[in-house]
Amino acid sequence: MDSSAGANDREVIRRWARHPRSVPLARAELRKTLAEWGLPQIEDAALLVLSELLTNAVRHARVSPGREIETRCRPVSDGVRIEVHDTADERPVMRSLDAEAVSGRGLSLVAAVADRWDVSDRTGPGKAVWAVLTVAGAGGDHSVRQQEGS
Repeated sequence: MDSSAGANDREVIRRWARHPRSVPLARAELRKTLAEWGLPQIEDAALLVLSELLTNAVRHARVSPGREIETRCRPVSDGVRIEVHDTADERPVMRSLDAEAVSGRGLSLVAAVADRWDVSDRTGPGKAVWAVLTVAGAGGDHSVRQQEGS
């Protein structure tokens, strides 16, 4: 894991190996960050969102050797924005839910708990998949996907 501060000194940027063990490490880091920011109300939802987005990147992004997956978390008004950046250009697709499927529910879960989520282009190759969660939205109906600038 590599870390650095972003343009906003409260933005937390981390780089992770494309490996399943990165997911619990990232969750632990986010849990600590949310506690520091005083956002325990959205911890469960935020950890779920991060887990799903990072797992998707670990499983599906074709990250070149020497490249890593990047997570960015920053506080927003009464909440947090979570981003997962990878170098794959393919955009994730939300699948229809199939009760028999053993995978494919990640983006549906993100849409269900996030206030907003989307996919944005980034400088260089790849994309950023992001979600915003707020205390006001915690536990509410988050089924409508809304666009936010990157």
